[in-house]
Parts: sequence; C-alpha cells; structure tokens
Amino acid sequence: MQFITGKSIERRTFLRGMGATIGLPVLDAMTPAGRNRAGAGVPKRLVCIEEVHGVAGCNEWGSSQHLFAPETVGRDFELLPGNVLASLEPHIDDLTIVSNTDVRMAEAFAPPEIGGDHFRSSAVFLTQSHPKQTQGSDLMVGTSLDQIHARRFGTNTVLPSLQLCIEPTDKGGGCDYNYSCSYTDSISWSSPTTPLPMIRSPRAAFDLLFGAGGTERERALRRRTHSSILDWVATEVAYLKREVGALDRQRIDRYLDSVREIERRIQLIEARNNSGG
Repeated sequence: MQFITGKSIERRTFLRGMGATIGLPVLDAMTPAGRNRAGAGVPKRLVCIEEVHGVAGCNEWGSSQHLFAPETVGRDFELLPGNVLASLEPHIDDLTIVSNTDVRMAEAFAPPEIGGDHFRSSAVFLTQSHPKQTQGSDLMVGTSLDQIHARRFGTNTVLPSLQLCIEPTDKGGGCDYNYSCSYTDSISWSSPTTPLPMIRSPRAAFDLLFGAGGTERERALRRRTHSSILDWVATEVAYLKREVGALDRQRIDRYLDSVREIERRIQLIEARNNSGG
C-alpha cells in the first residue's frame, strides 16, 4: 500500500505518554515510496569528547608507541594492537585520524598568563580562541565548533545539542591563575561570552531526552512507581507496529530495548546511591 500511495510516516514522529516522549529511529515507513532511503531524513551527528591529563598516548612515550595515531600517514594506514583505536579496525575505510595537532591558543600570550595552560585548554578545545584572563563575568573566548554545527544541523533534531560530563563542573567563581571557573566547566560555548552548562546526572539526561512532553510531577510519579518509561507509551507502540512492516517492527523493538537497558542501568545506580553503598 505504501508503494502505491507514496505515503509515509513523518520523520519526527514521537511516542507520547504521560510524562514521556520518545523519538523513533529512522524507519523504512518514513521514506516515501520510490525514494532512496539512504540518507533520507538522517540527522548529521557530531560527537566531541575532551579527555584531559594522565593519558599515555598524549605524552612523548605514547607518541613513539603510536597509541593514539597510526605509525604511517596516508590512506593505507594500519592500527597497531596497542592503539586505542584498534577496535575501529572494521571501519577503517571510513576513518580519518588527524594527529600532530596543538592547542596553540591555550598557551600563555603574556607574563600574567604563565602557568594557566590547563585552565585555558578546555575553553580552547572547540573554540580555538584565546580566553580572556578574568575571574569576573566578562568572559570572552569564542563560539565552539559543536554549537556552530548545532546551528546548521540542530533544527533536524529535538535537541540541537546535549552537553554531558562525568565530573563536577559547578565550581563557579574564580579558579587559579586569575581565570574564571567557567573556562574549565564547559567545552561548549553558544557565543564568545556564553558557556553552556554540562549535565552530570544520568537521570537528568534521560529525562531531558525521553521525559519531555509531561510535567515534572508526572515524571516524578513514573519514577516513584518504578515503572518503565515504555509502559507509558505501550498503547502507541502497539498502534505504530501495526502500521509498519516487519523490518521496521524489528528496528522499533531493538531501539526500545536499548532505551529500556539505559533506563535499567540508571535505576540500578540510583538504588545503589540511595542505599549508601
């Protein structure tokens, strides 16, 4: 029927329930009949990860052992067993490694800035701009690469960007060497003067991704009853699966299984934290 009529499901279709909104993966049913599914409506993703200090591949010895980069340059490079990227070997034809880079803008440009490299590096990572030395609110560095990408492609997703971290980043005020802690608290800057807050709580990130569309009271009720977010959209899931083909039903099942697994892990962490263990 879909092939005859050319009808399709909207790419931005959501499963909605009380306190829950779940987006869907790309399905065949989202591509009008007669059109190529490859690349159709698929958002362009960008992931930027900062890892600082204590990483062997970053020092002179690690460089000599090719822990972060291949031994040879060019298209036909090989990843040695000790290389942290070795697990990407099956995708090597789609992999580009840029090495021998330097964060020049994190270096000291004037005597008062000497020693503050670490307090500048996070702000420089994606902006490649030299931060203004200040502990006040008059911050100045640059718009970060991820936010430039979000402006260009973020309209195709529910959340233009999502900033996550695994360490506390709420120090506030001034840090060492007369630099504001804002320079170390975020790698994402929506403008040269506006750092974006990082989310550390797995629950906060999960609710931001899947809890939109309901009130905080509804989300709290769902958590108190220990029910899965999938329970609140079960009716819509059943209806959707009747409207799509067999392959799409499999994709939906795999996707929702992964959502449930993430939810289960968060619940285990919360239970352990609440028990004091």
